[in-house]
Amino acid sequence: MTPISPSQVIEQLKWRYATKQFDSSKKIDAATWSAIEDSLVLTPSSFGMQPWKFFVVTDDGVRQQLLEHSWKQAQVVDASHVVVLAMKKGIDDAEVDRFMASTAEIRGVEPKDLEGFSKVIKGFMANPNLDKAEWAAKQVYIALGQLMAAAAMMGVDACPMEGFAPPKYDEILGLDKLGYASVLVCPMGYRHGDDKHATLAKVRYPKAEMVQHLP
Repeated sequence: MTPISPSQVIEQLKWRYATKQFDSSKKIDAATWSAIEDSLVLTPSSFGMQPWKFFVVTDDGVRQQLLEHSWKQAQVVDASHVVVLAMKKGIDDAEVDRFMASTAEIRGVEPKDLEGFSKVIKGFMANPNLDKAEWAAKQVYIALGQLMAAAAMMGVDACPMEGFAPPKYDEILGLDKLGYASVLVCPMGYRHGDDKHATLAKVRYPKAEMVQHLP
């Protein structure tokens, strides 16, 4: 594998921004979109549990319904694809067992060899002080970060959004019936030539203020 150079990484991260206006005539090609989906699947999570699912919305009619519950942000209808990042609800021991079975199969180990790991996860989940919904939502934010970074490396624009009504999204998309709850939305595609925000300087505090090396 040939790694991307440090300068290329920084240039692409400087290039990306929260796209305010998408060019609705430009669509993400199938190969690029498949790689974006792969990047989501490869996202790390606590214990590797992956308490999420990513719903891709391309239907124009559905997206028009979502617009009303997205603070009227046109990105939802103009972008090539819209990703709704959702957390899994009601995580229990059965979900841990499912993960252990998958781990055993993929890594070629005996399920009994994972009993200690399983016990640790189940103990964590059983902690009365743990808000499992909050924990799962935090994992979804990790996925959003990976999604935006991967997209930037491929020259795809994105607009991470918290400004929407999750209950309405869940109702329109039927997520509640599937056992999921929306956490974030990320329209993706290509910036419009008229989007003035594309050329605005990023407002970031200096690295010397934000990164401190401790002895």
